[in-house]
Parts: sequence; C-alpha cells; structure tokens
Amino acid sequence: MKAARCTTYGPPGGIVVAEVEDPEPGPGEVLVRVHAAAVNYPDVLIAANRYQVSAPLPFTCGSEFAGVVAALGPGVSGPAVGTPVSGGVFTGAFAEQVVVPAGALRPVPAGLDMVHAAAFHVTYGTAYHSLVTVGAGAAGEWVVVLGAAGGVGSATVDVATRLSMRVVAAASSEERLAVARTLGAEAGIDYVRENLKLRIRELTGGTGADVVIDPVGGDHAEAALRALRWGGRFVTVGFADGRIPRIPLNLVLLKNVVLRGFEARSLRKYSPDAAAAGDAALARLVADGMRPLVSRVHPLADVATALAGVAERRATGKIVIDMEKGEMEEAA
Repeated sequence: MKAARCTTYGPPGGIVVAEVEDPEPGPGEVLVRVHAAAVNYPDVLIAANRYQVSAPLPFTCGSEFAGVVAALGPGVSGPAVGTPVSGGVFTGAFAEQVVVPAGALRPVPAGLDMVHAAAFHVTYGTAYHSLVTVGAGAAGEWVVVLGAAGGVGSATVDVATRLSMRVVAAASSEERLAVARTLGAEAGIDYVRENLKLRIRELTGGTGADVVIDPVGGDHAEAALRALRWGGRFVTVGFADGRIPRIPLNLVLLKNVVLRGFEARSLRKYSPDAAAAGDAALARLVADGMRPLVSRVHPLADVATALAGVAERRATGKIVIDMEKGEMEEAA
C-alpha cells in the first residue's frame, strides 16, 4: 500500500509517499481502509520531532482519518466489516490502510461524507470539550477564540455560536476574520494590527471575556488572559505560534481566573464518560446541519504540500487528504 513516510525529522518537504507492506490487525485491533485523512498541526510537530512525544523513525504520518472497516483482529467483535468509521492514531493515518485499537474508532455521524468525517472529530471534539467540558461555557457568555480561522479555531467558533455563546474571533488578518464571521462570530479582532486586550474589553462592554480558547500560544495568550473578567476561564489547547507562553501566575491569582488545558487523547483515557457525552452532543449538532469547514482537498501524492499549508498557517478550516483524488482541488 501507499503511505506518507517520515524517515528523517524535519519540515514537511521531507515527507515522501512510498510503498510499504499492508498492515494486519492484531488482537484487539481493526484494519480500516482509509478514504480520507485530515491534516492537523501536531502532524507537523511530530514530523519535526517537536511534539511532546517523539515518534520513532521511520513512521507513517497522520493522526485523523475516516474510512471503512476492512478486517477485525482476534478477539474483536465489531464494528462489522464494511462499517464507515472515523478515528485517531498518534501516527499512521496518511496511508491507504491503517490498523488501530477497536476502542479508537467512532461511527461516522449521519450526514457526513468521508472528507468531512475525516476533518471532524479531532477539531470539533477539541472545540466542544474545551468550551463545555473544560471551559464550562454557557449560553450568553462571551467567548474569545484565538486563531479563529484555523482548524480548531473555526470549529470552536462554529460550536460556540451553535450553543448560543457570543463569540469574539481573533485572527491575523481581515480575510481570516471574515471566515470566522461566516461561522457566526459576533465580532472580530485583527491581533496583528489591534491591541488584543483592549479590544476584548471594548467588545465585551468593559467586563472582559468569560472564556478564552487558545490554540495559538505565543504573545497573544497573555494578552487574552489579561482581558478575562474576574473569575473567567482560560483553556489552552495548542501552540500553533510555535512558542509555549510563560504565563505570570500573579495574573491568575489577582483575577481569580481558572487556567486549564485540554488534550483529546488523555480525556478519552481518564474521562471516557465525558468523551462519550461530547460525541453524542456533536452528533446532535451534525444532525442540525453542522459541517466542518474544509478549505482544501489534496491527493496523497501532495501530502508534503498539505502539511506545509498547515505548518505555514495558510489554511482556513481543515486541509484533507483524499485517497481517491488524483489532483488537488478547492473544497466545495
């Protein structure tokens, strides 16, 4: 089978598509024929060996996929062969087939095709749990979303507005803010040209934000934290800026704010009930018409280009690799 292989740590240009042996499922595992796989920022970090956990070389890149069950390993009773599923792995998704533990698979919500199913669970799961499970967001509250046009950011804007929260989108250009507004953001801040802290204060009537969701990190994190109201909640979900912020803890003390983090794999391990509740809530939103924003669809042969688009933060929403496509196209 064909797979996107990382043989040396480095930038996306070093990823090559190569023939590798077909995998076979072991005990407790399922073989999935991959139809589509989404590109996430951690994929870039893993390939560069800059993620929190290293992947031993060589390895197949990719962490999020959708496809059809092709075979069951010993001791696995389901899902049945032929069932559409989506799932996540640390590495291995950018391939024509992937083997995963049975517990890592989820049914594709009704109404999603394979491209949108591949782009759904990581970003929308992160959005929902950072907003609700961790951030305790409620209808009517002001939510500031940093990096609001990226994969996690756009999903967070979408989920928050559908849950009747008031969203202030923050992004690096007016074009990217326009994307967030189409998803329901009530206001926008260009944090390259505007003072993020002051504008959050102004837009929220002087009280400050109730919740900040930050997939970006860098200098914007502290500015947004300073714009929280007394007792507000700050949720960190990633560091697309490339710099992990050093937050002065006296701000947390003086403002009585709650500073928390969210990481999808650990939630499913330590709080499976919360993970299941989030899946159910997201399925209801999909039934009501919610769809992930997919801006580009690439064939597997263009995997390096797809990764570079995310690494350079040129993407809006998600970039997806479609195993059945022969050339790159704009998403419909």
